[in-house]
Amino acid sequence: MAAKKTRHVCVLLPDKQHLDCTVGVKARGQEVWTSTLRQLGVGDLQVFALAVLRDNEYIFVDLDERLTKYFCKRWTRESPMVPYILFLRIKFYVESGLLLMSSRVQQLYYAELRQKLLLSQSPHQEALFFLLAALALQAEVGDHRETNDEEKCGCDFLPEDYFPSWLIKRRGRDYVLQNVGLLHAELRGEASSRAVLRFIREASRLQDAALTLYRMRQEINGIHQILLDFSWNDIDSLTFQGSKFEIVSSGSLCIPKLVYHSPSAFHSKHILMHIRDSHRLHFSTREAAIYVQHLEDMEAGCCYRESYICDTTALKQRLRNILSSMSDCSAAEEAEEDEGTPSEAKLWMDEEFVDDPADVPWLAEVLFGVSVDGPLVLTSSCWAAVTAEMKQVLWRRAGEAASVD
Repeated sequence: MAAKKTRHVCVLLPDKQHLDCTVGVKARGQEVWTSTLRQLGVGDLQVFALAVLRDNEYIFVDLDERLTKYFCKRWTRESPMVPYILFLRIKFYVESGLLLMSSRVQQLYYAELRQKLLLSQSPHQEALFFLLAALALQAEVGDHRETNDEEKCGCDFLPEDYFPSWLIKRRGRDYVLQNVGLLHAELRGEASSRAVLRFIREASRLQDAALTLYRMRQEINGIHQILLDFSWNDIDSLTFQGSKFEIVSSGSLCIPKLVYHSPSAFHSKHILMHIRDSHRLHFSTREAAIYVQHLEDMEAGCCYRESYICDTTALKQRLRNILSSMSDCSAAEEAEEDEGTPSEAKLWMDEEFVDDPADVPWLAEVLFGVSVDGPLVLTSSCWAAVTAEMKQVLWRRAGEAASVD
């Protein structure tokens, strides 16, 4: 009796681990899925699915189809010792990790978002990257380690592991290390599991992280198309014919119908099935999502916190530019003093605001890095700059009041 032909399948997980299983040459996706669940020790992976990488694009596996459909002739012809690679990928994204019932599933979901964060291209959301990095550090290494050496503060991680390369290039490694260390320190005492849930919630706000990307062209010649955002309520129909994929939307008055071209009919059918499954999940979890959102809103109201990151170098340069543009105003002030009739605005400044450090600690903190909780120790030249800034503001206000009168 001939030996049964088998194939070795390797499933790569988002946390860079892998699972191995052996299946028959006529196996379907369900056999690999069952083996994956058993080895992970979970009953359901909820938002995950098996995927194969084809033309640098992830294609989700239909568990009812035979694996030969995705590996083609290689599956039957190559040596049984050659591993066939499948990926465990997020198929459906959620706005809250509380919708993921298993802590193991939450960890896998978090791990994939961590990797997608490094590839994000959202420069207008720069502040969000710092918050996500601090949450990731709290989840992975725990509380921030205090040190007396300020130069080494926050240097217990590599920025490349938590930030996209363009942000590090824009701000510099020292700036990233210093500010993430401060944000990480503010999370002291927060449990790792809670930091993971907060990371998942905040990462859903990134424009290009919590989504699946497919390559399609609007025209046959491959012209780039601006991304559009449609809610389920705005979409009337989704259809495909061959490689043509069509979206009809009542919510877009200027573009009621969009026609795209995918690489093949197989890709169009796959995209349509993915959208259909996402739509079903959206409606089946809608009530749970509303309830979870209500709980998180209540929690956010009880634990409100603000953190600020400020580029003091840029602010100081801006102040220098303002001071240099004030030379004409200073000349006008001197002429007014020579006439012996100082204006009401200047008397107001001289009597109330000049040389009074207690009135402008917030500006000193922003411009010179001085803590408002401690003594304000600044040089006379520093206070001259601060006083000049306050004078400029008061002159402008006095001018506005005079125009109204």
